[in-house]
Amino acid sequence: MREFFCVSMQFILRKLFNAVAVFMLIAAPTTNYGQTPILGTVANYVLFTTNGAMTNSGVGHLTHLTGNVGSNLPGAISGFGNVDGQMHDFDISTGQAVTDLGILYTQLDTAIPAFVLPGTMGGGDTLLPGVYNAPAAIALSGNLVLNGNGNANALFIFQIAGPLSIASLSRVILTNGALACNVFWKVEGLVSMASAASIRGTVVAHNAAISLNALDTVEGRMLSINGAVSVTQLMAYTPIGCGSTLLTGPAAPAWVSVGRFGVFSSIGAVTATPITYVNGDVGSNSTITTGFDPLDVTGIIHTPPDAATASAASDLTIIYNYLNLMPYDINLVDPANFGFGLVLTPHTYLLGAATTLTDTVYLNAEGDASAVFVIQVTGQFLTGTLSNIKLINGTQSKNVYWLINGAVHIFDNSMFNGQIVAAGAITLNTGDTLNGRALTINGAIAINGSYVNNIPAPCTGQPISGTLQVCVGATSTLGSTDTGGKWTSSNLLVATIDSATGISTGVATGIDTVTYISLSGCTSIAPLTVNAAAAPITGPSTVCTMRTVTLGDTSTGGSWSSSDTLKASVTLLGDVKGKSAGLVTIAYLLPTGCSATHAMTVNTSANAGSITGLTQVCMGSTLSLNDTTSGGNWTMTNANATIAAGTVTPAAPGNDTVRYIVTTACGNDTATLGITINPIPVSVPIIGLTQVCLGSTLSLTNAASGGNWTMTN
Repeated sequence: MREFFCVSMQFILRKLFNAVAVFMLIAAPTTNYGQTPILGTVANYVLFTTNGAMTNSGVGHLTHLTGNVGSNLPGAISGFGNVDGQMHDFDISTGQAVTDLGILYTQLDTAIPAFVLPGTMGGGDTLLPGVYNAPAAIALSGNLVLNGNGNANALFIFQIAGPLSIASLSRVILTNGALACNVFWKVEGLVSMASAASIRGTVVAHNAAISLNALDTVEGRMLSINGAVSVTQLMAYTPIGCGSTLLTGPAAPAWVSVGRFGVFSSIGAVTATPITYVNGDVGSNSTITTGFDPLDVTGIIHTPPDAATASAASDLTIIYNYLNLMPYDINLVDPANFGFGLVLTPHTYLLGAATTLTDTVYLNAEGDASAVFVIQVTGQFLTGTLSNIKLINGTQSKNVYWLINGAVHIFDNSMFNGQIVAAGAITLNTGDTLNGRALTINGAIAINGSYVNNIPAPCTGQPISGTLQVCVGATSTLGSTDTGGKWTSSNLLVATIDSATGISTGVATGIDTVTYISLSGCTSIAPLTVNAAAAPITGPSTVCTMRTVTLGDTSTGGSWSSSDTLKASVTLLGDVKGKSAGLVTIAYLLPTGCSATHAMTVNTSANAGSITGLTQVCMGSTLSLNDTTSGGNWTMTNANATIAAGTVTPAAPGNDTVRYIVTTACGNDTATLGITINPIPVSVPIIGLTQVCLGSTLSLTNAASGGNWTMTN
């Protein structure tokens, strides 16, 4: 009777619990209950303990973790294989995580509960967002449904005053918008999960251990304060959403010209055996490519090496160095056991030794189709038969890069995704599929009955701008709206082009084809015409103002022009007339646009102007003269006088000529003025009577002649 009563009470409580949950769904459709806790740096951890052992007790590579793993107890981590996250053993990161986990615990512990939980959960129970309190231990058995009620911010907090045990095959299911990043479990005791169970949310075990068994799944975090964490063959990953960092991976390299190739070796033979299919170009830059059937290659088989393979080799070296020098985010510590269902997210990974891929690796873009993966392998890379690189949640093969510092051997019937950039030989065997490229900077490539599917992103090259005609010996700068790409010339005997700047130089008359390949591999092509240069202009290089010289050019059909018609003009026949002093360029332009130029100096013609001033001077006096121009020199024709700065000083009576001489590059010009130099007058007595009567005349004489008689009164 007593047993029946207990069972009946448990049944009644279960029914009551479910009834309350149903009432919550109806009465509180948008309730959030509380503020989302802040995790700080502990958000980056999928497994963490503040002071305890962190142990993987099973086969290391069968535990798959996404997120950091850490313990603040020195030397406490053991047994883990490859982890999609960083391993932190008593370092700065774990020290900060201890602080942040303490803050998180306080937030969860002080949240005000709205509902009380019975001692068991599961069995199809459905709960709405809220803060739930369990006064004792909780056992979860079967399915527990957390209903977000259409609210992506719906918050669930479970405060459990004792241990939490989760039965085998039990599951926490999120529906109607509920997210694992908004689910929190604060447990005052041991957290244990039997095999093949699944839980969602961040679990904080206070002063207790965490024990997870084979085939358990955790979408969230397992965090212990002062307890050990033990796992076996676990699948656990940190949740996304709730403001978590969106992983995009590193910046991808620019393929440029090598992007057109599906199979390429810079140095090494490239061979194939039937039946091999390739989508993309095939070639080697060092030897003849053999064995590929043109009917099975969607692209060009470059045999022997040509300009395209030379350009591809140059670009591949740049890409290899870029990937090789890229700093890694995560060190995968078990290269020999790479695979076995390992899940990787967008990061740069390092496999620091020879690597063997067994079974499957999943590349998870977490919904971002542009996310980039870089896997660096130090040493050779081998796969088993039927190995598989699987792309999930939006990952695209074009965004996956395998940098391998050694040989690559993909064994039979394997599916491989991504761009292989190697420093050794590459071998693909029967039945293999490579969605990407097989490229090596130094090694042979053998494709033995495989399919290489290089599908570059579709794109259309932009029109090439700039002048597509250039003269022999002259340059033209070409351009494209797709910056950062590479320029090439199809015929270097006709024109050369700078690969970076697009500056083309005419070498010989003819038509060249210039190609521009953008960073994304888009190709633009345009013809470049190289015309004959105009012959050099012949004739003098100087002309005087107001004078004319004639220039000539052996080319025909051109037209003459002056760079400055105020200094010099030019006629249709090449006659150049100087107008004002200075420098001027005379050009002869052909209809093709080619021209010859001739630099000329226009000099000022000499002009002495005219001399102004008196023309007579007496001995003992001076005479000042001026000229209407400047810059000339004064001289005298004879020795009757001297002149300095326009001042004439007589030397002897007589006639003389003053000269003003102006000298320029165009010659001399002289202005003249005749002057008379008179002697000093001599006083001679007047001879005759000194009195005369009115009405009479008086005759006087003087021994001197040439004078003028005057009366004082």
